[in-house]
Amino acid sequence: MKRIRPLIAAFVATLLAAVAPPAAAQPGGEKVLRYAFEIAETSFDPHAINDAYSNIVNQGMFEAPLTYDYLARPLKLKPQTAQSLPEVSADGTTYTIRIRPGIYFADDPAFGGKKRELTAADYVYSIKRVLDPKVRASQIAEVEPYVVGAEEAASKARKENRFDYDAPLEGIRALDRYTFQVKLKQPLFVFIYNFADCRISCAVAREVVERYGEDFGSHPVGTGPWKLAFWKRSSKMVFERNPAFREESFDAEPNADDARGQEILAELKGKRMPMIDRVEVSIIEETQPRWLSFLNGEMDLLWLVPEEFSYQAFPNNHLAPNLAKRGIRMEQQPTLDVTYAYFNMLDPVVGGYTPDKVALRRAIALSYKVADEIAILRKGQAIPADTPYSPGVAGYDPNFHTSANEYDIPKAKALLDMYGYVDRNGDGYREMPDGSPLTIHMYSTPTAADQQYDELWKRSLDDIGVRLEITKGKWPDLLKAARKAKLQFWKLGGSASSPDADTWLTALYGPNKEGNLAKFDLPAYNKLYEQARRMPDSPERTKLYQQMAKIVVSYVPWRVNVHRIRTSMWYPQVIGFTRSPLLTFNFWKYIDIDPAVQARMGSG
Repeated sequence: MKRIRPLIAAFVATLLAAVAPPAAAQPGGEKVLRYAFEIAETSFDPHAINDAYSNIVNQGMFEAPLTYDYLARPLKLKPQTAQSLPEVSADGTTYTIRIRPGIYFADDPAFGGKKRELTAADYVYSIKRVLDPKVRASQIAEVEPYVVGAEEAASKARKENRFDYDAPLEGIRALDRYTFQVKLKQPLFVFIYNFADCRISCAVAREVVERYGEDFGSHPVGTGPWKLAFWKRSSKMVFERNPAFREESFDAEPNADDARGQEILAELKGKRMPMIDRVEVSIIEETQPRWLSFLNGEMDLLWLVPEEFSYQAFPNNHLAPNLAKRGIRMEQQPTLDVTYAYFNMLDPVVGGYTPDKVALRRAIALSYKVADEIAILRKGQAIPADTPYSPGVAGYDPNFHTSANEYDIPKAKALLDMYGYVDRNGDGYREMPDGSPLTIHMYSTPTAADQQYDELWKRSLDDIGVRLEITKGKWPDLLKAARKAKLQFWKLGGSASSPDADTWLTALYGPNKEGNLAKFDLPAYNKLYEQARRMPDSPERTKLYQQMAKIVVSYVPWRVNVHRIRTSMWYPQVIGFTRSPLLTFNFWKYIDIDPAVQARMGSG
């Protein structure tokens, strides 16, 4: 039955797709982008989220002072609402940012019928929100330890259960209507990326936050090119052009030898952004319906081609001839990401730093065959990871290798035997050293794709005699539980928020209470991390990153797995699309849609 059910499901899905009506032409020649996410959004409060999908949509509605050039490779910071890149003091501790006048928030009843201009005070308020315990900001560890006065303000707020937004904070203040300043306790060379991170510095209006209170995450109001027009939670989001968005024209800086980048620049340079009228984002968790919706012309773009359809879509990494005949285009790119399974270091079974606990995690890591994940489940669309950070970021050295992906069942069994994890009752499964039951509890989503990973992990742990139980849950719910340290073992992917290895290493830094889901807190690691943050990108800093990578492999708070190769496909009506190395980069305002071609493709 296990083999028959997927075949029945595939047949039914194909049958339904065959009888489904073609996508209708957009009324009035509207330019509409339709595509799908594989995971649902969690919130429209930019400071309260930490998942890639919510981050993408929030960047469409809210704006940080800086962003990344759409076509520059390697990634390059550029002003967004700021007039220019920050002025940085000679000692590297003070950032001064001037905001462009004439930028307005989308209309909202909170503004009393008046146009509401973006000011420096909005950025001061927004960055302070990261310190508010009620917000539960995922990136508080990027602000509290480093900004002058932030620790004191956050500590006081936790004691009083109230953050005083009106109290002066030396490290975050407005100098005049359009200028704000951030002061650090010490030089921090990666801090500049925080001014492009929506989770830290996207501007929200205080009036809106206070009007909607705890429901603010359902009432997004920003200065970005898009506003939320329709929302059915975990099902569909529709974003319409923000009428209050300023006049802004397409420009970018692709490399001279970047043929695709130069093609896009030639097509779109000088066009007013956004060029399209509406973005419709569906949530389709299962891979087959998502793939079929694209083939049937119901989606203009397949942002991530499901890996199990790789051989059909691009055999030998070349676009399939039947798709090419339909004018479909394809782009592949190794994204700045890493997948891993984390252990809850506070858990009484798998957590802790004693040799027996390290041995258990190490044995579990040794039992997992990443080669099978890549070849069978990912259809070759990944490379094994040596480090808890990806190729292509500052600090990565392709000549540095670890044993992160070692697969050795005999060694795993020997480790368990050595530390007393043995089978005492002859049922084929080991017990804890004290004789109590040993069961690993792993969590995953109820999708067909995750079912395959569950089975691979089950086989892996069976091979070393460790019982595995799997609990299913919706991804947003699992994330909430993970942040409260309620999950024992969970498989995740981490996408870069900046082009530096620090973007992942911070997730294993002990004081990072919100972003560190593993709750890993090792003094030796913390010391190296703090030292590295005070240094610019250099061979010396890279060596510190490598020492941290070795600690991660030794103590195994993460079982580091792969770096994914991402493939996108799109129909000819989509003009100007290219993948950013940052998975969370919002590309909507940089593309155009030809509605005539869209209508023709939908009816064909």
